[in-house]
Amino acid sequence: MTRIAAQLAPQRSTQYSNLARDLAAAEVLASPLGPGLEDVSLHNIAGQDYLTFGLPGPITNESIGLLASMAMLGGIFELFDAIGAVAGPLLRPVEAVQPAFIPPDMAATRRYKGKTNEDFTRFLCNMAKYASDFHSSDWSALDVVDPLCGGGTTLFTALSLGADVAGLDLDRTDIESTATFITQYCRENRIPLATKEERLRKLGARRWLFQIGRDDQRRCMLAHGNAGQTGELLAGFGRAHLIVTDLPYGIQHRGPLHGLLADCLPGWTELLVAGGAIAFSWDSTRLDREEMMALVGKVADLEVVNRPPYDRLAHRVDRVIKRRDVLVARRR
Repeated sequence: MTRIAAQLAPQRSTQYSNLARDLAAAEVLASPLGPGLEDVSLHNIAGQDYLTFGLPGPITNESIGLLASMAMLGGIFELFDAIGAVAGPLLRPVEAVQPAFIPPDMAATRRYKGKTNEDFTRFLCNMAKYASDFHSSDWSALDVVDPLCGGGTTLFTALSLGADVAGLDLDRTDIESTATFITQYCRENRIPLATKEERLRKLGARRWLFQIGRDDQRRCMLAHGNAGQTGELLAGFGRAHLIVTDLPYGIQHRGPLHGLLADCLPGWTELLVAGGAIAFSWDSTRLDREEMMALVGKVADLEVVNRPPYDRLAHRVDRVIKRRDVLVARRR
């Protein structure tokens, strides 16, 4: 067995200081590495928080790649109780770098009201992928959709991982400013970009198609419109392997949230390929997990993944959102 100590991902904002502590173990256990791990637990070593666990064999390129892809982990180290006469704990750095199609700072650079934390967004992407039939596929083979994309954090996060992406939002300002940001960011960072803008007259909507990169290209589709028309607005993109989104936090009562999911989830489910998965987060102080699971089961042909560690993803965000939870479900 090889013992690993993975430093928890540092957070730029004190608002999210406990995010990695709350979610790191779940992310690792949900990954393809999870079934073989032993003694997964949090430890403080020399004033720093680490997630420690045992790998069943030596460190491999595959395990390094998976650990590097974790949203809630930072530096990876091999952990020793002692080496010779030198008492531990002793840490040997393991080179673990996640290749990126575009710089990960694209998601961090984009600022807008109501933005979701980039690390949490990457966590959602990973949890959806791990629950799907495509858990071992390269991101470059996957299509990711965010039907409530706002300012584009999910899209830019999935692009950096290497996926093709598509998103829409009802807020015209959000979509137009996101399209402008993509153009400006690619120009400033000398990333080849081809852009096509369309008007979908039957839907009364606008849509942008971006081809990003030169030889190795990725697609990004943006549309302005209602999430209940996701399939029509994103026609031509193809069916998604993963749907990842953050439900609106401004909803004060159950009724509107029930209405949103009743209107949208059936269409989102149809957009998924067989074996695909959806992951979404919501303010669970107003709608608890049991109620959300019942609602999803009622309105869509989805199988909620509620086995460990997917059943313990609730965490605190701030004084307003005292409890946020994550639900992951697969298309049957």
